[in-house]
Amino acid sequence: MGQDGLPGIKEIEDASGQIAGVASRTPLVESTALSRLTGKQVFLKLECFQPIKVFKIRGAYNKVSRVKERSVVAASSGNHGIAVAYSSRLLGKKCTIVVPETAVQEKIEAIEDCGASVVKAGRSSEEREDMAREIARTDGSAFIHPFNDRDVIAGQGTCGLEIVQQLPDFDTVLVPVGGGGLISGVSIGLKGMGAAARVVGVEPAVAPKLTAALSAKRIVHVDPAGSIADGLIPSALGELTYLACSKYVDAALTVSEEELMGATSVMVNKARIFAEPSGAATLAPLLSNKEGLGGRVVLVVSGGNVSRDVLRKVLA
Repeated sequence: MGQDGLPGIKEIEDASGQIAGVASRTPLVESTALSRLTGKQVFLKLECFQPIKVFKIRGAYNKVSRVKERSVVAASSGNHGIAVAYSSRLLGKKCTIVVPETAVQEKIEAIEDCGASVVKAGRSSEEREDMAREIARTDGSAFIHPFNDRDVIAGQGTCGLEIVQQLPDFDTVLVPVGGGGLISGVSIGLKGMGAAARVVGVEPAVAPKLTAALSAKRIVHVDPAGSIADGLIPSALGELTYLACSKYVDAALTVSEEELMGATSVMVNKARIFAEPSGAATLAPLLSNKEGLGGRVVLVVSGGNVSRDVLRKVLA
């Protein structure tokens, strides 16, 4: 661990060994359809091909496998909860997931399919985290934070490690941003491996916590509105993820709800990749011709747990 509390490349390499056989080494492939459409070489890091269809398995398993407690609890809008529940099932741990009252039903079902208990609490990330921490205090469970945790960040960093190993020459990596765990890990992994590529975060315009933090040079709490990218609307970065982003992330871009829906539609209908809006968000800046991204661009497609409602709209 570095003196700043962040994991280094050694911790990410250790995490790669820890999650081997559980998380997949996902494909990194050029989408010729998206390259033709955008006039760039567009490569997709397909985290939607993980066993649970989302990158979160990397950090969740790395963390859950290291805690001594036999029960765990997490707060999640869905995907982190699925990952913690799945990891707990493999490791024989009891698991409780606190979700918002507005959680996507398909994600609740996926959590319950792994044998975890689901508790609903409020609508904000703060409300569900408070409930999860209270459960942890009451029954002695380990609380598994979705992003502000060294082991979680190290696990997500294995995605960045793979990108460098799979594609040695690229200009920019676009990464979706919720609480910042994925972009923190990816940026540490890329920079730790000596990659010169820019790391750019993409977040909903209704929840611009990374954009605001980089501008203000401190953690900024925003009041996010609802978004079809439900995994990208925490109100703030964590202390660790802010530190990582301030050191290793080059820029942040915001995208509108219309752009998110458009990117999801193109990803499904043109690239033939079933990405949820949170995962398709990285395509949006290319479709709107944002400048400064270079000619060879990697899009991290972070998840594919698309709701039936969104999928119906996209296919229509």
